[in-house]
Amino acid sequence: MSNTSINFGLVGIGNIGRAHLKYLNEMDNVALIAVCDVDQEKADQFASTYGAQAYYSASDMLANAGIDVVIIAVPHYDHPTIAIEAFERGIHVMCEKPIAVHVNDANRMIDAYEAAKQTYPNLQFAIMFQERTLPFYAKLKEIVASGELGQLTRATWIHTKWFRSQTYYNSGGWRATWAGEGGGILTNQCPHTLDMYQWLFGLPALISGHAHIGKYHDIEVEDEVTAYLEHANGMIGHLIVTTAELPGTNRLEIVGDHGKLLLENGKLLYYKYPESMLTFTRETEQQFASWELEPEEVPVDTTVPNGHAVVTRRLVDRLIGLDVDLIAEGPEGLGALTLANGIMLSSFEKRPVTVPIDGDAFLRHLEEKIRTSSFIKKVNEGPETLVDMSASFGTAK
Repeated sequence: MSNTSINFGLVGIGNIGRAHLKYLNEMDNVALIAVCDVDQEKADQFASTYGAQAYYSASDMLANAGIDVVIIAVPHYDHPTIAIEAFERGIHVMCEKPIAVHVNDANRMIDAYEAAKQTYPNLQFAIMFQERTLPFYAKLKEIVASGELGQLTRATWIHTKWFRSQTYYNSGGWRATWAGEGGGILTNQCPHTLDMYQWLFGLPALISGHAHIGKYHDIEVEDEVTAYLEHANGMIGHLIVTTAELPGTNRLEIVGDHGKLLLENGKLLYYKYPESMLTFTRETEQQFASWELEPEEVPVDTTVPNGHAVVTRRLVDRLIGLDVDLIAEGPEGLGALTLANGIMLSSFEKRPVTVPIDGDAFLRHLEEKIRTSSFIKKVNEGPETLVDMSASFGTAK
């Protein structure tokens, strides 16, 4: 391993920011030299713990800390502002999900990144889509990308293992508000699910979304969503998500012309068809038919390293000169956000919307929600408590 050390700074010392601090402190080729939070007491505390310099504004840290990389772990609306300033200074960016709240801001970030690369050709922009490293999802990607399923016809994902209590929503004044977070489950919990969908299948051509606002919680944003997605190649997709279901389900079916994959309960099953399903449908003289198939369980090595540290490690390896791919290039964050904004735009306007979506139309709805909000956010009083974020990290189980 190279002796090169990459200087890191972290902005935002909330629950996810603290998770980053823990592994950064133990990672080879990394020097954590700066931490930043608007809460000065918190910034001082964690700077002392990790032997870093404390900053109280992102601009001050970017200008003066001498960092090579900034990890952005602040509320979503601030992602573009910090990232764009970092790019302009030639500082590499690792951005937490989602890339932004709305696609217009995401496109501003991407444009700023491309412009900055004219001055800093080796500038890197990564996004924290750590679920791409989870063994079952990585295996799904391998099989789908191989083409062995043939023409894909349907993908149905019921992902309701996102339970959040009212106490969770009351834990921060910005949570589950249009002005503070920009949305609900699609903006906060599901960017990984949305990224995984578009990573596996690409973006649809048409989105029909049905979002229920504060159906099960005292919040002003969506906590239950169903979407129907139509792809240009004829594949259809279904997405069902909520933060109000226990014990919850994570079941993904992928149907192709030559087989079907089923991922649920920590098992990946593969139903291999005896012949082409679509050809059989067109050519058989049977009026009714059924294939009795025994699925094969696909072996998956669940011991391989995965998670946030793997995503950051890949960025560090590239920065020290290794020829590696990033887990997710920053501009890829636009795909998940397109799905999130498109589903909400469809629901707001009660009609299907085409992709690429009208970012201006979505932004008008968002700004109107903020302007007309009369919601009184309840926030639990008392000292801040450290939350174990591992319970919120997605799995394929």
